[in-house]
Amino acid sequence: MKIDRYSVKGNLVDPIERVTRSIVIEVENGVISQITQINSCGGPYILPGFIDSHIHIESSMLIPSRFAEMAVVHGTVAVVADPHEVANVAGVEGIRFMQANADKVPLKFFFGVPSCVPASTHEKSGAILDSTLVSKLIAEQNFFFLAEMMNFPGVINNDPEVIAKLSATRKTGKPIDGHVPGLSSELLTKYVQSGITTDHECSTMEEAEEKIKLGMKILIREGSAAKNFESLVPLLKKYPKQIMFCTDDCHPDYLSSGHINKIVSRAIAKGYDLYDIIYAACITPIKHYNLPLGSLRVGDKATFILLNNLTDFEVIETHIDGEKVFAKGKVLFDQPIEEIQPFPFRTTHHKGSLKVISSAFKLNVIEALDGELLTNRLIIDSPVNKGEVLNTDTGKDLLKIVLLDRYNNTPPKVAFIKGFGLKYGALAASIAHDSHHIVSVGCDDDSIDNALEWVVKNRGGLCYFNADNGDGIDLPFFGLMTHDEGNKVSFKYNRLNAKIHQAGCVLKSPFMTASFMALTVIPSLKINHNGLFDSLNFKSLSLFQ
Repeated sequence: MKIDRYSVKGNLVDPIERVTRSIVIEVENGVISQITQINSCGGPYILPGFIDSHIHIESSMLIPSRFAEMAVVHGTVAVVADPHEVANVAGVEGIRFMQANADKVPLKFFFGVPSCVPASTHEKSGAILDSTLVSKLIAEQNFFFLAEMMNFPGVINNDPEVIAKLSATRKTGKPIDGHVPGLSSELLTKYVQSGITTDHECSTMEEAEEKIKLGMKILIREGSAAKNFESLVPLLKKYPKQIMFCTDDCHPDYLSSGHINKIVSRAIAKGYDLYDIIYAACITPIKHYNLPLGSLRVGDKATFILLNNLTDFEVIETHIDGEKVFAKGKVLFDQPIEEIQPFPFRTTHHKGSLKVISSAFKLNVIEALDGELLTNRLIIDSPVNKGEVLNTDTGKDLLKIVLLDRYNNTPPKVAFIKGFGLKYGALAASIAHDSHHIVSVGCDDDSIDNALEWVVKNRGGLCYFNADNGDGIDLPFFGLMTHDEGNKVSFKYNRLNAKIHQAGCVLKSPFMTASFMALTVIPSLKINHNGLFDSLNFKSLSLFQ
């Protein structure tokens, strides 16, 4: 709701001056024209507005305009977004769709240029963004950074394509995001010296502090799958100006209950300094990424939020560029009508192709970890003799994980996984970071077959099947997103998760965890279009040994 001239009275929480004072803000034509200090008032608290400093909008399963509708409710005014999920499926065409749709709503989307499409030379995706194309895109004004450089072996080993992307970005003066779990010592130093300035993959204080001392900023991540808040929140006390908050990947059920405000509230509850927390949530992203956002100063665009209190950080109003976009429990902007964007889908699924014949006495198995993108590599005794059919064993939590190549009509790759805890049925999805093949985890071949067939037939989505009884969510935009209203998607998603948990799954976010079983740039054992992949040594691995 755009109003040419209005005023807001309340208690300004200023993380730059580190004071809270009662004021009246005058807004004219979307700009703060005057801030006047007044006597103490009992009005709301006024903050600059929260920024998610690293997110993949596609992981919300919502197109940007629908994501915005959910985010502004929680005081989010901007996101620093890496569109590499849609880029892996549809290249520049997919990125342009995200930008065009985002431009139709008030929330500020600051997109980066994906640096790793595909994620590595060992991946097969629907598009390739080579150094020539990345160099062209990063020079455009509407791209603000080079998105996470996941190919850390390419950086360390001076891969010409990787070096060319980094060099082109440095010439623009735009920041380069990192992605480097577990790297340390001389190799980490070389990675940072290439110009990479952030990391959101830290899991321990020791890892984070080593990176901070080399000049990196650390993003404390609390999303649907990866949750590092508890491990990393002490950084706020020691390095308050080197910290930002992000979700990285958050499903709609997460957004239903909060966004960055949830992270802020938890930090407050733990006793960390109010101004340090707000600075990390609102100011550091602006400074680091050179975002054209104000920080509640005269002459800035009128972008701020109003809160009832500084405990739970429940938002009363959200203002962006002088437009009141959320107030009195209602979102105040309309949704654009968008034409469906189906993804390239060249695969079919033939039932009965999931049989595994034992060829040795030892079996390589993925172990999924709740709340982590990392996995363990387990080596277990083969449950059957050589030459026999190897099936799942729910009693020992030994399930099948299947990957069906989205871009080629080839037989599925079958491996085994522990950690899900399913006792019956199978889940499947066309969300499988980052190449987004179709991934399924299940207890029996019939359920897996039916789940895979549903995803193929619906040209994208996620589902759960127990034998031939199934339920799913269509994702008609590139097989990643929907235009449905976010809370409706959240309801369907929670319904699916409830069925999966009733079937014995012990993971908090089973679809999110399953999606990362295909991300081969995260250690240690994953699955791709060739089968098992050793992410520590960057090579394919046989199922048996």
